[in-house]
Amino acid sequence: MKVNVPLDHGFLPDKYAKKAAPEFQLKDHPIVSFPIDIQDAPAGTQTFALTLVDFDAIPVCGFAWIHWTAANIPVELNHLPENASRELHDFIQGNNSAAGYLVGGDQTISRNYLGPRPPEGVHNYTLTVYALDTELPLENGYWMNELLDAMKGHVLEKARVELPYEG
Repeated sequence: MKVNVPLDHGFLPDKYAKKAAPEFQLKDHPIVSFPIDIQDAPAGTQTFALTLVDFDAIPVCGFAWIHWTAANIPVELNHLPENASRELHDFIQGNNSAAGYLVGGDQTISRNYLGPRPPEGVHNYTLTVYALDTELPLENGYWMNELLDAMKGHVLEKARVELPYEG
């Protein structure tokens, strides 16, 4: 399975991250998700799931920052267009790290894509797309650990892409 996200000179375009124009932000957070193309899913794939995590955030805040989780993406939806997180309702989405009480638990930005905002330097954002043999028994607002538990025994293949962004 292959996953492609368009980059700009090797970096995630500003529109989807910290330097996004104000109309692409909510409460100073970028909220327009980037397009994703999924190719060559294995036979038997029923749905896709994805996670977008900043492991480079660990030295900054003490934990990996979850930017986006989505599940039950229909196999026919192998191209997620720009802003699918807010405009499409064909799949469910879990909480990102803004939902955590340690960071304020802001529900207006916690259940969709929340773009990169590294304090400085380059952070690598890890996008993992999972090809699954079933639809998962989750509802909007699930936590990433619930997604990982629900996927056990159902992952046919996964593809990982590093998306660098400079703050």
